[in-house]
This record gives sequence, C-alpha cells and structure tokens, in this order.
Amino acid sequence: MKKFLVMASGLICLFLNTQAQKKNIDKVVAVLGNNIILLSDLNQQYAQFLNQGNPDDPKIKCMILQQMLAQKLLKQQAEIDSVMVDDSQVDEEVEKRMRYQIQKAGGQERLEQFLNRSVLQYKDEIRPDIKEQLISNKMQQKITQDVSITPLEVKKYFESYKKDSLPDIPTEFEIGEIVMYPKLTKAEKQKFYDKIDAIRLRVKSGEDFAFLAKSYSEDPGSAAEGGDLGFFDRHAMVKEFTAQAFKLKPGEMSPVFETEHGFHILQVIERRGEQVQARHILVRPQTTPASLDRIKLKADTIYKNIFDKKLPFSTAASEYSDNKESQYNGGMLLYADNVTARTTFIPADKLDPKVFLIVDTMKVGEISKPVLFTDQSGKDGYKILYLKAKIPPHKGNLEQDYAKFKERAQEDKTNKYLSDWFEKRRNNTYIRIDEDYDQCDELKIWTQASKK
Repeated sequence: MKKFLVMASGLICLFLNTQAQKKNIDKVVAVLGNNIILLSDLNQQYAQFLNQGNPDDPKIKCMILQQMLAQKLLKQQAEIDSVMVDDSQVDEEVEKRMRYQIQKAGGQERLEQFLNRSVLQYKDEIRPDIKEQLISNKMQQKITQDVSITPLEVKKYFESYKKDSLPDIPTEFEIGEIVMYPKLTKAEKQKFYDKIDAIRLRVKSGEDFAFLAKSYSEDPGSAAEGGDLGFFDRHAMVKEFTAQAFKLKPGEMSPVFETEHGFHILQVIERRGEQVQARHILVRPQTTPASLDRIKLKADTIYKNIFDKKLPFSTAASEYSDNKESQYNGGMLLYADNVTARTTFIPADKLDPKVFLIVDTMKVGEISKPVLFTDQSGKDGYKILYLKAKIPPHKGNLEQDYAKFKERAQEDKTNKYLSDWFEKRRNNTYIRIDEDYDQCDELKIWTQASKK
C-alpha cells in the first residue's frame, strides 16, 4: 500500500535522454481513459533513473509504468473535479528543476551539450509533464485531506504490534538555541560595498554581467549560472531584493543594495506577468575580529541573565536570536522526520555533531556558555544552547512516543484510503497495457482491472 504514497510524494522527474529516445520507435504502451503513455515517455523516466547513477535494470520500467498510470488516473480525476495549479507554480517548479540539472551537469553549457538543445527549448518540453505531476499531487492531497485519526485508532494501531516487533527509539534530545551573528559597523562594511560597486561600474562600461557573476559572486546557488536565478514571484525573495527586481525593466541594472545576505546588484532579464527572471552578483561582508568580540560580549551578558534567572530562555530567544525558524518557537529546534511531521524531539544521529558534543555532556535544564560556530554559508557567530529534555533509547511505547505512533497510524490509514480509491477508479476506467509488460507483477492490479 505504501507504493501509492511513494508515488505521489516523489514522482520521478521527467528529464530526457535524447540518445535513448532516438534508438526506440515510439508506440503506445498504455491507455487509461482518454490518456495515453508512449514508449518515449517511459524511456524518458527510465533514462532519468540511470542518470541518477543507478545500474541498468529493465525491470524498473514496470515500477515506473505503474507510477505513470497512477499519475494519469489522478490527472483524470483532477479534470473532473476542476483541480488546477497556477502557471506561476509550474514555472517555479520548472526553474527549480532546471537549476538542479544545471548544477548537476556542471553548468548550463554542459547541460545543453548533453541535451543537444537549448535550456529554453528543454523548459518548453518538460513543462507539460511537470504541470501534470503538480496537478496529480494536488489531487491526491484533496483525496486524503479529510482522513483523520482518533486516539482510539492510535491505540489499536499500537496494539497491532507484537511486543518483539515494537520499534527501537534512539536517544532523543529537545534543544533550544539562541543564535547571534556579528553586526558590522558602516565603516567595516564599506570595503565590501566598494568591491561590488566597482563590479557594477564594470558592467556599466560594457563588461558581461554573467561573466562577472561567475568570477565574483559569492552566491553558491547561482554564481556558476552567471548569477541567473530563473523566474520568481514577489514572495520568493527577501523584500529588498523583490523591490529592486520588480521595478526594473528587462536589461536594466539596479544600484548596489543590501539584504540580510550581503550586498547585491541585479539585472532583470525578462518579465512574464507577475514573475521576473533576474541575475545577480552577491558580495558577503566578512566578519571582523572586532565584530566577533562585540557579539561575544553581548552573548555573555544574555547568558548571565538567563543563568541568574533574570530572563527566561524563550524570551531571550524571541528578542535576541537570529534564527528565524526557532526565534518565535521559544528557541526550540524542530525536526522533520518526513514530509508531514515536525517535532522538537531530535534523534541523536540527526543532530549537528558539534551540537551533540556539547549537549551530550549537559544536564537537563542546563544552558551552555556562548559557543563560537560557523554556519553552512561560512558565517561566524555565537550560540547559547539549552537542553530541555533528553530521552534515553527505549522500545516504542504510547506514553513516551504517542506522537510517533499517531503519525504512523495516520500514514497507514491514509495509504489504505488511497489504495481503496485507486481500486475503485481502476475498476471503472478503461485500461489497456501493451502485452510486452504482461510479466510485470506491479501492473497485474491494472491489467486485472482492465479485464473486468
């Protein structure tokens, strides 16, 4: 039953392998209602499976075809129920996948060589497939949105486990943090401003923006693509960036401006309704020893006030922490063990190793002195950690792990509901699958439905 949930939460990306297509004569491999699946469609997805580094295994095509049939069935129902997605959402997903593919290929030029077509052509080719995926996912969400779980159902689900099959729960920590980054003075920032302003002047004098972005931009996500961010709407970027991007005309360049990430210049490439395609160059101001000393002094003062019980940890987090995700959650870190669950209890093996080394020696209720750290972007700062709870490893039980078993019971009930939905729709839908796939066990439930 889980195969249907896996299908909708992670439908395989539709990226082409043109050489594989040329070697196959296209034909219809499956029909579902008014929808058809071509051999080239199937080969496209299988090529992506191989491109991810997986070994050649033709049997995987059975599973892929089964997923494609499920997607077509969801799409068919979406048309009946008028379930749609906005074009802006489709564009955003196309751009997201293209950025990933460009990065994976080692640059836009290498990707275009591999595809034997321009990125622009490729976007137009994959857009209908991506739109169908998004509609199918939205349809599945609609189907399962009212599936809920009661405490009695959770209890029954827990009791369905045999005692020796109950899951082993590893050590878990409940941790709060106050993150503090240095604030540079205007004088400390000046040299970084001057650096990007000099780049801006080079663009104005005729040098290529994309080349300068590749050479100087400190944005790891876009520098290799000449600073190109693809299309985005007014909600995708920080407000200062959005303000600049949406007031410029195509071809125009902004003055130097500052966001929480550093100093930018940007150039608009194209406008499309409420979306804009732009490229930018980022220069990140670097921490200075003096700025670190200042933030350390401030962190020491906050630590002392918390330690002396003059200031609750949660209040200090909301007032002083630079971690926006935990700032208004009492400073507590959240962990997502899958796409639906978020909890403050974090398994030991999922913690940042440096954080684990600190909290593992702390007592419950204790706070740490300010600790120097470096984040993923290379920015230095100080953290104050709070160990709210530590649960030792144990066999799963309802008293300690109710939320976990509720999550599993909800997933199990959702899977069953979805499985029943697919069975009913298969039995009332015309389905034909090419006889070349008669040996596929995954497709038997589809071929049996077609025979009925």
